[in-house]
Amino acid sequence: MLREVTVTRYITPLREGGSLPGLIEADDLGTYVLKFSGAGQGRKTLVAEVVCGGLARRLGLRVPGLVTVDLDPVLGLGEPDQEVQGLLRSSGGSNLGMDFLSGAIGFDPLAFVVGAEEAGRVVWFDALVNNVDRSWRNPNLLMWHGELWLIDHGATMIWHHNWPGAQASAAKPYDVSEHALAPFGPDIASAAAELAPLVTEDLLAEVTAEIPEAWLVDEPGFDSPDALRRAYAEPLLARAAVIHERVKGIEGEK
Repeated sequence: MLREVTVTRYITPLREGGSLPGLIEADDLGTYVLKFSGAGQGRKTLVAEVVCGGLARRLGLRVPGLVTVDLDPVLGLGEPDQEVQGLLRSSGGSNLGMDFLSGAIGFDPLAFVVGAEEAGRVVWFDALVNNVDRSWRNPNLLMWHGELWLIDHGATMIWHHNWPGAQASAAKPYDVSEHALAPFGPDIASAAAELAPLVTEDLLAEVTAEIPEAWLVDEPGFDSPDALRRAYAEPLLARAAVIHERVKGIEGEK
Protein backbone atom coordinates (compact mmCIF):
# COMPACT_ATOMS: atom_id res chain seq x y z
CA MET A 1 0.00 0.00 0.00
CA LEU A 2 1.04 3.58 -0.57
CA ARG A 3 2.27 5.54 2.42
CA GLU A 4 -0.29 8.03 3.75
CA VAL A 5 0.41 11.64 4.70
CA THR A 6 -1.83 14.53 5.79
CA VAL A 7 -1.91 18.02 4.28
CA THR A 8 -0.62 20.68 6.66
CA ARG A 9 -0.44 23.58 4.19
CA TYR A 10 -1.81 24.30 0.75
CA ILE A 11 0.87 26.35 -1.02
CA THR A 12 -0.29 27.22 -4.52
CA PRO A 13 -2.15 25.87 -7.53
CA LEU A 14 -0.10 24.52 -10.45
CA ARG A 15 -1.88 25.85 -13.50
CA GLU A 16 0.07 23.92 -16.13
CA GLY A 17 -2.32 20.96 -15.90
CA GLY A 18 -5.97 20.93 -16.88
CA SER A 19 -6.98 19.35 -13.57
CA LEU A 20 -5.41 22.19 -11.55
CA PRO A 21 -3.19 20.17 -9.19
CA GLY A 22 -1.82 21.96 -6.15
CA LEU A 23 1.50 22.19 -4.37
CA ILE A 24 1.22 21.20 -0.70
CA GLU A 25 3.25 20.50 2.42
CA ALA A 26 2.45 17.43 4.50
CA ASP A 27 2.96 16.21 8.04
CA ASP A 28 6.07 14.25 7.03
CA LEU A 29 7.67 17.62 6.07
CA GLY A 30 7.56 16.59 2.40
CA THR A 31 6.38 18.76 -0.48
CA TYR A 32 4.00 17.12 -2.96
CA VAL A 33 2.00 17.82 -6.07
CA LEU A 34 -1.57 17.04 -5.03
CA LYS A 35 -4.01 15.46 -7.50
CA PHE A 36 -7.56 16.04 -6.29
CA SER A 37 -10.18 13.32 -6.09
CA GLY A 38 -12.79 15.97 -6.84
CA ALA A 39 -11.22 17.08 -10.15
CA GLY A 40 -12.01 16.03 -13.71
CA GLN A 41 -12.48 12.28 -13.95
CA GLY A 42 -12.13 12.00 -10.19
CA ARG A 43 -10.81 8.84 -8.65
CA LYS A 44 -10.23 7.08 -12.00
CA THR A 45 -7.53 9.61 -12.78
CA LEU A 46 -5.90 8.83 -9.43
CA VAL A 47 -6.14 5.09 -10.06
CA ALA A 48 -4.44 5.54 -13.43
CA GLU A 49 -1.63 7.48 -11.75
CA VAL A 50 -1.12 4.72 -9.18
CA VAL A 51 -1.13 1.89 -11.71
CA CYS A 52 1.12 3.63 -14.22
CA GLY A 53 3.45 5.09 -11.63
CA GLY A 54 3.88 1.75 -9.90
CA LEU A 55 4.37 -0.11 -13.15
CA ALA A 56 6.83 2.42 -14.56
CA ARG A 57 8.92 2.32 -11.40
CA ARG A 58 9.09 -1.47 -11.46
CA LEU A 59 10.18 -1.36 -15.09
CA GLY A 60 13.06 0.97 -14.26
CA LEU A 61 11.59 4.22 -15.57
CA ARG A 62 11.92 7.41 -13.53
CA VAL A 63 8.66 8.62 -11.98
CA PRO A 64 8.03 10.67 -8.83
CA GLY A 65 7.21 8.75 -5.67
CA LEU A 66 3.53 8.48 -4.76
CA VAL A 67 1.65 8.82 -1.48
CA THR A 68 -1.99 9.02 -0.51
CA VAL A 69 -2.87 12.40 0.96
CA ASP A 70 -5.55 12.96 3.56
CA LEU A 71 -7.15 16.34 2.98
CA ASP A 72 -9.37 18.22 5.40
CA PRO A 73 -11.81 20.23 3.24
CA VAL A 74 -11.76 23.03 5.81
CA LEU A 75 -8.53 24.14 4.10
CA GLY A 76 -10.69 25.45 1.29
CA LEU A 77 -12.44 28.00 3.46
CA GLY A 78 -9.57 30.46 3.34
CA GLU A 79 -8.71 30.05 -0.34
CA PRO A 80 -9.60 33.19 -2.34
CA ASP A 81 -9.60 31.48 -5.76
CA GLN A 82 -13.10 30.07 -6.22
CA GLU A 83 -11.99 27.22 -8.50
CA VAL A 84 -9.29 26.10 -6.07
CA GLN A 85 -11.66 26.49 -3.14
CA GLY A 86 -14.16 24.24 -4.90
CA LEU A 87 -11.53 21.55 -5.43
CA LEU A 88 -10.37 21.68 -1.82
CA ARG A 89 -13.91 21.51 -0.46
CA SER A 90 -14.97 18.67 -2.78
CA SER A 91 -11.88 16.51 -2.23
CA GLY A 92 -12.04 15.74 1.48
CA GLY A 93 -10.46 12.44 2.45
CA SER A 94 -8.04 10.45 0.32
CA ASN A 95 -6.21 12.11 -2.58
CA LEU A 96 -2.95 11.43 -4.42
CA GLY A 97 0.39 13.12 -3.87
CA MET A 98 3.51 12.99 -6.02
CA ASP A 99 6.98 13.95 -4.87
CA PHE A 100 7.69 17.53 -5.97
CA LEU A 101 10.86 17.57 -8.06
CA SER A 102 12.17 20.96 -7.02
CA GLY A 103 14.17 22.64 -9.75
CA ALA A 104 12.97 20.34 -12.54
CA ILE A 105 12.31 21.90 -15.94
CA GLY A 106 9.92 20.84 -18.64
CA PHE A 107 11.33 18.65 -21.39
CA ASP A 108 11.76 20.40 -24.74
CA PRO A 109 12.60 18.09 -27.67
CA LEU A 110 14.44 21.00 -29.31
CA ALA A 111 16.66 21.56 -26.30
CA PHE A 112 17.46 18.03 -25.07
CA VAL A 113 18.64 14.84 -26.72
CA VAL A 114 17.31 11.41 -25.71
CA GLY A 115 19.02 8.23 -26.86
CA ALA A 116 17.14 5.71 -28.99
CA GLU A 117 17.24 3.11 -26.20
CA GLU A 118 15.72 5.35 -23.54
CA ALA A 119 13.23 6.82 -25.99
CA GLY A 120 12.20 3.28 -26.95
CA ARG A 121 11.56 2.29 -23.35
CA VAL A 122 9.38 5.33 -22.72
CA VAL A 123 7.45 4.92 -25.97
CA TRP A 124 6.91 1.21 -25.32
CA PHE A 125 5.64 1.95 -21.84
CA ASP A 126 3.30 4.64 -23.15
CA ALA A 127 2.02 2.21 -25.76
CA LEU A 128 1.43 -0.38 -23.05
CA VAL A 129 -0.74 1.95 -20.96
CA ASN A 130 -2.15 3.77 -24.00
CA ASN A 131 -0.89 7.17 -22.90
CA VAL A 132 -2.51 9.79 -25.14
CA ASP A 133 -0.91 12.68 -23.26
CA ARG A 134 2.79 12.59 -24.17
CA SER A 135 2.76 14.63 -27.36
CA TRP A 136 5.24 17.27 -28.45
CA ARG A 137 2.55 19.81 -27.52
CA ASN A 138 2.38 18.56 -23.92
CA PRO A 139 5.23 16.14 -23.22
CA ASN A 140 4.55 15.52 -19.51
CA LEU A 141 8.27 14.89 -19.18
CA LEU A 142 10.69 16.68 -16.87
CA MET A 143 14.45 17.00 -16.81
CA TRP A 144 15.74 16.73 -13.26
CA HIS A 145 19.43 16.44 -12.36
CA GLY A 146 20.16 15.72 -16.01
CA GLU A 147 17.75 12.78 -16.25
CA LEU A 148 14.37 12.26 -17.88
CA TRP A 149 11.36 11.83 -15.59
CA LEU A 150 7.81 10.80 -16.51
CA ILE A 151 4.82 12.58 -14.96
CA ASP A 152 1.03 12.87 -15.33
CA HIS A 153 -0.49 9.53 -16.29
CA GLY A 154 -4.11 10.35 -15.57
CA ALA A 155 -5.06 10.12 -19.26
CA THR A 156 -3.95 6.51 -19.68
CA MET A 157 -5.84 3.20 -19.88
CA ILE A 158 -8.82 4.87 -21.55
CA TRP A 159 -10.68 1.55 -21.43
CA HIS A 160 -11.36 1.93 -17.71
CA HIS A 161 -13.95 4.58 -18.53
CA ASN A 162 -16.03 1.94 -20.34
CA TRP A 163 -15.39 -1.49 -18.89
CA PRO A 164 -17.83 -3.36 -21.18
CA GLY A 165 -15.73 -2.24 -24.16
CA ALA A 166 -12.36 -2.61 -22.45
CA GLN A 167 -11.19 -5.66 -24.37
CA ALA A 168 -11.86 -4.10 -27.77
CA SER A 169 -10.37 -0.77 -26.73
CA ALA A 170 -7.22 -2.39 -25.35
CA ALA A 171 -6.71 -4.29 -28.60
CA LYS A 172 -6.36 -1.13 -30.68
CA PRO A 173 -2.97 0.02 -32.05
CA TYR A 174 -1.01 2.90 -30.58
CA ASP A 175 -0.10 5.89 -32.75
CA VAL A 176 3.20 7.52 -31.79
CA SER A 177 3.44 9.96 -34.69
CA GLU A 178 3.04 12.95 -32.34
CA HIS A 179 4.82 11.43 -29.34
CA ALA A 180 7.36 13.81 -27.80
CA LEU A 181 10.14 11.24 -28.23
CA ALA A 182 9.29 10.13 -31.77
CA PRO A 183 12.03 12.34 -33.29
CA PHE A 184 14.72 10.41 -31.40
CA GLY A 185 14.30 7.11 -33.27
CA PRO A 186 12.94 5.10 -30.33
CA ASP A 187 14.13 1.49 -30.36
CA ILE A 188 10.77 -0.04 -29.51
CA ALA A 189 11.72 -3.60 -30.47
CA SER A 190 14.62 -3.67 -27.99
CA ALA A 191 12.44 -2.13 -25.30
CA ALA A 192 9.80 -4.81 -25.86
CA ALA A 193 12.37 -7.57 -25.62
CA GLU A 194 13.64 -6.15 -22.33
CA LEU A 195 10.43 -5.02 -20.65
CA ALA A 196 7.59 -7.23 -21.86
CA PRO A 197 8.82 -10.35 -20.00
CA LEU A 198 8.79 -8.33 -16.77
CA VAL A 199 5.06 -7.60 -17.02
CA THR A 200 3.71 -10.72 -15.32
CA GLU A 201 0.54 -11.54 -13.41
CA ASP A 202 2.47 -11.31 -10.14
CA LEU A 203 3.96 -7.92 -11.01
CA LEU A 204 0.56 -6.52 -11.99
CA ALA A 205 -1.04 -7.93 -8.86
CA GLU A 206 1.62 -6.12 -6.83
CA VAL A 207 1.00 -2.87 -8.72
CA THR A 208 -2.80 -2.98 -8.49
CA ALA A 209 -2.64 -3.88 -4.79
CA GLU A 210 -1.37 -0.33 -4.23
CA ILE A 211 -4.68 1.19 -5.38
CA PRO A 212 -6.54 2.38 -2.27
CA GLU A 213 -9.70 0.35 -1.79
CA ALA A 214 -11.76 3.54 -1.34
CA TRP A 215 -11.07 4.41 -5.01
CA LEU A 216 -12.38 1.05 -6.23
CA VAL A 217 -15.69 0.63 -4.41
CA ASP A 218 -19.09 0.92 -6.09
CA GLU A 219 -17.78 0.44 -9.62
CA PRO A 220 -20.70 -0.84 -11.76
CA GLY A 221 -20.20 -4.43 -12.92
CA PHE A 222 -17.78 -5.45 -10.19
CA ASP A 223 -18.64 -7.20 -6.94
CA SER A 224 -15.41 -6.39 -5.10
CA PRO A 225 -12.33 -4.13 -5.26
CA ASP A 226 -10.16 -7.19 -5.99
CA ALA A 227 -12.28 -8.02 -9.04
CA LEU A 228 -11.70 -4.48 -10.29
CA ARG A 229 -7.98 -4.78 -9.60
CA ARG A 230 -7.90 -7.88 -11.82
CA ALA A 231 -9.76 -5.97 -14.52
CA TYR A 232 -7.01 -3.34 -14.49
CA ALA A 233 -4.30 -5.99 -14.77
CA GLU A 234 -5.78 -8.11 -17.56
CA PRO A 235 -5.51 -5.63 -20.48
CA LEU A 236 -1.98 -4.68 -19.48
CA LEU A 237 -0.88 -8.30 -19.36
CA ALA A 238 -2.38 -8.94 -22.79
CA ARG A 239 -0.92 -5.78 -24.34
CA ALA A 240 2.60 -6.33 -22.97
CA ALA A 241 3.21 -9.32 -25.24
CA VAL A 242 2.05 -7.73 -28.49
CA ILE A 243 1.82 -3.95 -28.25
CA HIS A 244 5.18 -3.42 -30.00
CA GLU A 245 3.60 -5.04 -33.07
CA ARG A 246 0.71 -2.54 -32.96
CA VAL A 247 2.73 0.65 -32.77
CA LYS A 248 2.24 2.90 -35.77
CA GLY A 249 3.55 6.29 -36.76
CA ILE A 250 7.32 5.72 -36.71
CA GLU A 251 9.23 4.69 -39.79
CA GLY A 252 10.35 1.09 -39.46
CA GLU A 253 7.62 0.22 -36.96
CA LYS A 254 4.36 -1.47 -37.82
